[in-house]
Amino acid sequence: MIGNKDCPAENNFKSQPTNGHMQSVLRIAVMISGNGSNLQALIDAIESKQLANVEIAVVISNRADAHGLQRALRHQCPSIYIPWTRKTQQQDAEAKIRQILKIFDVDLIILAGWLRIFSPGFIEQYPQRIINLHPALLPDNSTDTYVTANGAVIPALRGLHVVRQAIEADLPITGSTVHYVVPEVDAGPVIARVEIPILPNDTEDTLHERLKELEHQLIVEAVRDYAKQAKLIVP
Repeated sequence: MIGNKDCPAENNFKSQPTNGHMQSVLRIAVMISGNGSNLQALIDAIESKQLANVEIAVVISNRADAHGLQRALRHQCPSIYIPWTRKTQQQDAEAKIRQILKIFDVDLIILAGWLRIFSPGFIEQYPQRIINLHPALLPDNSTDTYVTANGAVIPALRGLHVVRQAIEADLPITGSTVHYVVPEVDAGPVIARVEIPILPNDTEDTLHERLKELEHQLIVEAVRDYAKQAKLIVP
């Protein structure tokens, strides 16, 4: 575990006084497997007060070499590495993650570049409390297609490597979606999404980079909307 109580937040306690009244703080767990650029977007939004009454309770990575852990260290966020790169590690990893979420009193779990798929049993313990940032456009229902803003019908790409799939399928448009996590992979209710055209010279890497720029805004907006619904942020 890395870090201490000085992780960016409005205050490091569950409730805080606001205009003479106690107001709750939304405690989030950010789960990462790699670079952690969306984690950085959340840290920046909290430090700049774009996300008021939100704090990062803990950062969890399934990879010890994830650069996102270094980002968390620089901002003194509590950070924990839970080994989970093989299927045989899943049961033990999920049990440890459940303990961590309880210890850190987490309200909302954010999968931000988390490249593992939780078991249905794990997900069912946190209804409407896990959100995922998915680098493709997902429909409002569980159908296999998505209708873009200009009326084009494209496949709904689910699972891993969807940026590559979008390039290989020669799609004209792709995007990113924030959605609630349910036992079925990438099939939960949509919270927010954004579309982006695929350029003729796009590669998997260049498209991924352009998507990240939009995702940083999207994940912050999604957390803000979640906090508003919980009446922690006044519009």
